Amino acid sequence: MSEALKPEIAARVKQLEEKFKNSGQDLGSYLDGLLYDRYITYWDYIHLDTLLSLQVPSTSFPDEEIFITYHQITELYFKLILHELKQIVETEGIENSFFLDKIKRVNRYFESLIESFGVMEQGMDKEQFLKFRMSLIPASGFQSVQFRMIEIYATPMCNLIATKFRNNFDEYSSIEKAYEQLYWKYGATDSATGEKTLTLRQFEKRYTPRLLRIGNQLKGNTIYHKFKKIVKDNRQNVTFVDEMRKLDQNINVNWGLAHYKTAFRYLKREANSTVTGTGGTNWKQFLPPNFQKISFFPSLWTIEERENWGKNWVEDLVNNEK
Repeated sequence: MSEALKPEIAARVKQLEEKFKNSGQDLGSYLDGLLYDRYITYWDYIHLDTLLSLQVPSTSFPDEEIFITYHQITELYFKLILHELKQIVETEGIENSFFLDKIKRVNRYFESLIESFGVMEQGMDKEQFLKFRMSLIPASGFQSVQFRMIEIYATPMCNLIATKFRNNFDEYSSIEKAYEQLYWKYGATDSATGEKTLTLRQFEKRYTPRLLRIGNQLKGNTIYHKFKKIVKDNRQNVTFVDEMRKLDQNINVNWGLAHYKTAFRYLKREANSTVTGTGGTNWKQFLPPNFQKISFFPSLWTIEERENWGKNWVEDLVNNEK
């Protein structure tokens, strides 16, 4: 005789039977699937073999593999960040604790990225980098659509406008018109002729429809909007304000500065000589936070703080490298 099922097991079987009844299949079919299925392994679960096959250098320089791998790691972190931001904007009647938990997670992701940027700044041979980078033209980290999506999820598009046009837009402005004046486009446009680099043209051709769609979907419902609904008086809830300020600084100052430090190390030659980015971007004008003055949550900063946005960090870097 077969041994009787323990009561707790029998109860679970009953629950499973109810669950699968709704799918149009009987429980027995699913149990057969469990019998035939093989045990899952770590390497199969995370598709390890596929993951490790994705690093395909364009040259024979060993340190190019570091460059590729780190950028792939960065994009995976961006995916996690978007995963958290999407939950915030898609949750109706969001609770304060839920919102704060997600913002703290995003801060941890960015802090991990910023801390790990030493892999790029200190971890590659300079001569190798200056050679293998030539095989990447016109590809550029500038073309990271996930980072552009993070920006659009975080704040109204009017806060992402190039400084010289920013006063012409507000959060009610047309997304399509605002998109044409986004700050990052000017990092890949010839200031004298107005001609866009191939890097920018490639990016716009592939991603403009997606970014416009996301921008219109998030109009009036960005992370900044959600925050302002939760915290009516932004200056009173210290914990929320601190985490939001930290997020703004992590993304728009510390992350940009990490890139600037690396570009400064590898692309600066002599006192007045620099190498342009692979995408034709002028990194000396584009990467410093105090040039773009992008803030996702401007009401959380004083006028003086916004005017001096990232200025001290860049000045310290330049002085230390002299």
